[in-house]
Amino acid sequence: MFNVAIDGPAGAGKSTIARAAAKALGFIYVDTGALYRAVALNSVRNNILDNEKAIVDSLGSIEVTLGFDESGVQRVYLNKEDVSDLIRTPQISMGASKVSAISQVREFLLELQRDIARSNNVIMDGRDIATVVLPNADCKIFLFASPECRAQRRYKELIEKGESVMYEDVLADVNQRDYNDTHRDIAPLKPTKDSIMADTSELTLEQSVELIINTIKEKMQ
Repeated sequence: MFNVAIDGPAGAGKSTIARAAAKALGFIYVDTGALYRAVALNSVRNNILDNEKAIVDSLGSIEVTLGFDESGVQRVYLNKEDVSDLIRTPQISMGASKVSAISQVREFLLELQRDIARSNNVIMDGRDIATVVLPNADCKIFLFASPECRAQRRYKELIEKGESVMYEDVLADVNQRDYNDTHRDIAPLKPTKDSIMADTSELTLEQSVELIINTIKEKMQ
């Protein structure tokens, strides 16, 4: 099996780029952030997002799984409910950042991620794929862009969805998530020594996808 680990900060385009690259290469794409979002959704629904002990206790009563539809698009299930669309809100994004800082949550989801990689050619993206989940990945990429660039992309996306947001607020959220992800005690966001750095700040989506595909192909030779 050929495993690709893509790490990077929130809003760098990891999911979109990794999904497109996986489709082009015939790999399975695994969005690990969606798993943490599912745990966050469960915490929000039960009003325990600010109670670490309650979140840990809740892990025994929830099941988070991944599935793929007919076109190969990943779907996320929380206790067999398809929550793929429900987890894509700013509230759940911040919630995912919170729950991902809890070691028991990371352990809860770790084996699920590794099991998928053992039996498939995968492109897996997240915050600690190369450092923790797949430390022996065949190709490690750290995908990033400036906070301002990431905030602008996210702002445009939210406006197109009809949401009323201020760019300054979106930028503040991006900076807060960056701080949370890089300063947490458990598996902080950082590139590994052998990670290939990929800056997409000045690239279009198509150029970013091409960069990642070419990087992976070079590693496969």
